[in-house]
Amino acid sequence: MKLLFDQNISPRILKLLSFNFTSSTTVKSIGLLNSSDKVIWNYAKENHFTTQDSDFNELNNLYGFPPKIIWIRTGNLRTLLIAEILETHFESLAEFIDSSNYGCFEIFKFGIT
Repeated sequence: MKLLFDQNISPRILKLLSFNFTSSTTVKSIGLLNSSDKVIWNYAKENHFTTQDSDFNELNNLYGFPPKIIWIRTGNLRTLLIAEILETHFESLAEFIDSSNYGCFEIFKFGIT
């Protein structure tokens, strides 16, 4: 799975994810740290990444998809917990990415500390 993590997710997440996510990267790694959401969204679209963050969902509402969006709606979480959520939902995420019907996959997780 090829995810592009925005700057609000620690780059350490790449070390916490399994081989299922080895094609993933961060905006910092590709030199887009502090770039506008539109620049990051365009990069994701041109390079076939799935992104995360509600701001990108707003761009998808305006321009359509790809890129596809994974929106983890949990509030602020430790990087380890975000990695665990992605791993837990890997199969559903893979189906979502392969589908042409939906542009945003929302994950609601309450009661996590």
